[in-house]
Amino acid sequence: MPQNRSFTEYVADRFENELWESVETIITDTPERLNLNLRKVKTIDTVELQEIKVEHVWTDDLPGMEISFDVAVSAEMEVRERDYHYDVSELAYKWFIVRFKGSLENDLNDAVITYKDVYSSKSRQKNPMDDALVPVINTEQLEEVADGILEKYYKDAKQQPVWVNPQELAKRMGLNVQEFHISRDSSIFGRIFFRATTTEIYDPLIDEMVPMDVSERTVFVDPDVFFQINLGAFNNTIVHECVHWELHRKAFALARLYNKDLAQIGCKVAGGIVEGKWDSTDWMEWQANSLAPKIQMPLSMFKKRTEELITKFRRETDQYDVVDIIQPIIEQLHTDFAVSKLAAKIRLVDIGYDEAIGAFVYIDGRYVQPHKAAPGFLKRNQTFSIPVQDAAILTYTSPHFREIITEGGYVYVDSHFVINHEKYIARDASGTTVLTHYARNHMDECALVFDLSIKSAIGERYHSECFLNQDKGSPVTFEYKFSGGYENTTKAKQLKVLKELHEQEAELCLSLSVDYKKAMRQAIEWRGKVEGKKITVLEIAERAGINESTIRRIMSDNTQGTVNSFILFCLALHLPYRASRMIIDHCPHNLIITNPNHQWYDFALQIWYGLPVDEVKKRLADVGADPL
Repeated sequence: MPQNRSFTEYVADRFENELWESVETIITDTPERLNLNLRKVKTIDTVELQEIKVEHVWTDDLPGMEISFDVAVSAEMEVRERDYHYDVSELAYKWFIVRFKGSLENDLNDAVITYKDVYSSKSRQKNPMDDALVPVINTEQLEEVADGILEKYYKDAKQQPVWVNPQELAKRMGLNVQEFHISRDSSIFGRIFFRATTTEIYDPLIDEMVPMDVSERTVFVDPDVFFQINLGAFNNTIVHECVHWELHRKAFALARLYNKDLAQIGCKVAGGIVEGKWDSTDWMEWQANSLAPKIQMPLSMFKKRTEELITKFRRETDQYDVVDIIQPIIEQLHTDFAVSKLAAKIRLVDIGYDEAIGAFVYIDGRYVQPHKAAPGFLKRNQTFSIPVQDAAILTYTSPHFREIITEGGYVYVDSHFVINHEKYIARDASGTTVLTHYARNHMDECALVFDLSIKSAIGERYHSECFLNQDKGSPVTFEYKFSGGYENTTKAKQLKVLKELHEQEAELCLSLSVDYKKAMRQAIEWRGKVEGKKITVLEIAERAGINESTIRRIMSDNTQGTVNSFILFCLALHLPYRASRMIIDHCPHNLIITNPNHQWYDFALQIWYGLPVDEVKKRLADVGADPL
């Protein structure tokens, strides 16, 4: 597509004579209706048009390729009053409105004037278009527009939950879908041809672009683009191009009025439209991206099928909470409507099932258990889940985040920072630390929130809801930002639990001696009180995975040990970060913060102190740190 084309500028140039004649007719035939504010002329004898300027054009979208457009014209006029004794004149200014109707199929050669008068108020259109002839559609109108397209071409999808076959939809719209390698670098996932032309496609057998004649109403889809990893994404591409045909032919026709060689729109994988970037094409892509899944999953029928599946899986699994059955629901909707799991997930959020936000999330290559917060709690660019590398970086780049973590109370479990309390943290059958069922249903009560932004080359507009795309194999790379503390959560509940934890930990930190050997004995006594039993050195050694004699030696005068031994001691007792650092900072060894391994050890003391030592060791190995 070309650079931005203005319909207002086109009208001003193309219809200058018609506008001049229309305004001249009004001021000549009915000068008394002008209601001019004149200072010198008392009685108008003649009005002569001097200059006109097109101020604004309001366009109304009509069926087919027809449009109606109201042109607001400002006019400069010379008004004269002739008398036997004197001749007086002055300049006056007035706005006029001229309405045209014509077909872009005929390049507006059939345009006729249907109305002209003195301008009285801003023109109102039933189906407004912008200055590039792109339909004006806001977010609240998307469902209505999608429903209108289905009513016109695919009524059966509004009557029962059925798959909207994209090939059939294209056929009913008079489009011919063909599969080709569109580009050598797989940067273009689809093309739609509004005019017959000769184009080029990529031939992988000879590794060259080759010419090809293409007829009007043809859709190209590239099945090998890395985006198209499943049938759902492939189907979405076809529907995406169908939306372009239905809504954007007139924008394309305007572009052709400037450049007759244009014949197609090509949609890039990275978002936007090939051959230039301009505001209106951004809107065209947004509309196609937003409407395609709504057409594939019609609102009323999608709701109906979702409710059926909730009833079905509740009965089959004996699980009532939607968060516990959201994964099979998404999988079934993915199958029923032949869309990607991501699209089904986004559509569920659209209709009010926020449980879908926390479903099919993969962080650090691992599946994150489904979780949810209170309805509407998370903004679209927020998440509870953060990769461990990003969390580690935040501890050094965000003083606010580091302060929250250093104060203690939160542990990093299943890619979330969650309050270290038995209400929210448990062990599964294998001994791995996990979120409790209660925590997964009340994340707003126990977890920290992070803001997301997109930092990869894909761009924010490749899909209408990129921020939900934390699924496996996603091409989107996110940047995480910690913008708040407890204010990003259910403040009262979190502060109450944290207050109790901080009181326990503060008691320990205030009592610790600067003599590290004495501090270690105090820490053992404190952990015994917390667990309600006596903690032996042997038990500490078993938890830490080191010899009992090693623990005894570093607590005596016989040896200074290693920094690793002190770290394992602190982790085995699940000491809060401040207590761990007090012991390690006063022992014969130091954590060297410029050492990458020590950075990870320090991070582990902050966020994994509540986990079993074996689990901490495994997580350190996953990030490439040397074994403790």
